[in-house]
Amino acid sequence: MRHVVIVGGGILGLAVAHELVGRGDRVTVLEKEDRWAVHQTGHNSNVVHAGLYYQPGSFKAKMSVAGNRSIVDFARANGVPVEVCGKLVVATTEAELPALGVLAQRAEANGVPAKLIEPAEAREYEPEVACVSALRVESTGIIDFPAVCAALVRGLTERGADLRLGTPALGIRPGRTGGVEVATGSAVLRADALVNCAGLHSDRVARMAGLEPRARIVPFRGEYYELRPDRRHLVRGLIYPVPDATLPFLGVHLTRMLDGSVHAGPNAVLALRREGYRWRDISGRDLLDAARYPGLWRLARKYPRTAVDEVLRSLSRRRFAASLARLVPAVRREDIVRAGAGVRAQALLPDGSMVHDFLIETAPNQVHVLNAPSPAATCALEIGRYVADRV
Repeated sequence: MRHVVIVGGGILGLAVAHELVGRGDRVTVLEKEDRWAVHQTGHNSNVVHAGLYYQPGSFKAKMSVAGNRSIVDFARANGVPVEVCGKLVVATTEAELPALGVLAQRAEANGVPAKLIEPAEAREYEPEVACVSALRVESTGIIDFPAVCAALVRGLTERGADLRLGTPALGIRPGRTGGVEVATGSAVLRADALVNCAGLHSDRVARMAGLEPRARIVPFRGEYYELRPDRRHLVRGLIYPVPDATLPFLGVHLTRMLDGSVHAGPNAVLALRREGYRWRDISGRDLLDAARYPGLWRLARKYPRTAVDEVLRSLSRRRFAASLARLVPAVRREDIVRAGAGVRAQALLPDGSMVHDFLIETAPNQVHVLNAPSPAATCALEIGRYVADRV
């Protein structure tokens, strides 16, 4: 029986373990925190994406459409809350109509059920929305991704997987007789293969294992607000803007959650720590790593206005509310309150280009998931199958 060590206990690490155990492998999952799904999985918008935005033929496009079905099926089979409610992507000005048309074409190319609708029809879904046109996407949903992880953990435990919380990987080297050896501080694990699903630290784990990845992880914090309970009636479902096609972020949007609350966000600002959920979360090591990386400075030179706007919106509730009011004019500054943040592990190339697609690299007896931001949670079971094939 083959033994595989997986570094990272978010939804991707657990999904890879789920797939490998199903194929008859012995699996050990190492998670440095004392709980599963603490970071990216536990701090996202809990949206099941449809595959609308992504370049036809890309990993994201193919895996999102398949993942949309498989994650919903998994949730329903395991008693995890999920609702396929659909969403609106709205053009608020005539200038956004060409980009909305491109999204409609991508939806068709990717096999996503979506249609362009007029403002009157859009208001049948969202009475308070403002738009000149909208794209109705039927297969988008909302889910509880931490509950998905809990279900994966239950299944893995029942099938005998070795799940270790509070156990970071501290060293990785080739095994003396083949395979890999992973030092955890309390033990050295000998395995036939290693899978790196370390998210915000995936590039560091890859270098620890002897691989020099072609991209560096740069953390971006996404901050959320939520509507006050007496203003939740302004949003029935999910309302998204037309995104900037040059950036991998979808823009500030409004999402009704499973509990009836309405989240607004996220924005995107450089985090001062790889797990920095607040401005005061600062790591000297992480800042030095970022400052020494030429790709970050080249990115900043490409988008100086965007960077400034995002920081100002982070610091100003009025600006954040104004972004939301483009979509739903009735939203006012006093209608929103802070609701936490997440950090996105964005892979960045030395020339300042953001890696838009999933990035998975291999080395002898190793598979490294080096870029898997949104919609990776939607695609988790599909990524798990792909990685298991590579192993």
